[in-house]
Amino acid sequence: MATQLLDLVESQMIANRLPLVAVSLAAVPHANTPMVLTLHWHGFVEVKLAEQGDAIAYQSVPSSALQLNMRWDRFDDVEFDALETAWELGAWNLERLEAKPFSRVGADLHETNMGMAAFGASPIEIDGEPAFVAEVPDGDDLIEMAGREGYVQWMFRPVRGGMWGEIADDETLEPGGYRNPTCPITTQPVLETYRLRTPRRVVYPFGRSRKILQ
Repeated sequence: MATQLLDLVESQMIANRLPLVAVSLAAVPHANTPMVLTLHWHGFVEVKLAEQGDAIAYQSVPSSALQLNMRWDRFDDVEFDALETAWELGAWNLERLEAKPFSRVGADLHETNMGMAAFGASPIEIDGEPAFVAEVPDGDDLIEMAGREGYVQWMFRPVRGGMWGEIADDETLEPGGYRNPTCPITTQPVLETYRLRTPRRVVYPFGRSRKILQ
């Protein structure tokens, strides 16, 4: 059962021709606001160290952050797409983070960096280069809103199209690292992020090890 999110992730994999490390999707707690899809690639690019000579260095490929303007009325709508996408791409699980507002008094720098990164921005550079190639026109507004009211982020590590195929120990996968639709797991309610005392994580398990437990 293909979803808009699954179609988009697969089209990005075809276009970039690089294995994925992880995929994340972030949303603020307001219906029909833009979401941000981030694809974390495994790969390196050659960079010449000087105009003269053949000396080169290798830099990590930056993550791709894309703004999604898909209609959604409830977090259940978003989570349904995330569950189905993670399931069909062979992920071991889907993790959901319900994050507190990070612009509050007492928030630490790590929370702020995580919140900004969820929406395609980061003050941290990799090898002197930006960590993201971002196409997020409403990024500043989304970060401001997430800082004030919190946000929800889903993350998974795909086997199909990902870097995990050779080490995946999962008897639920078809050859090629995928699963057939439909995901059998149902969504769980999201708490009101601005009321959270601590961040909340929910993990939806998909995989089952081939190893026999002793």
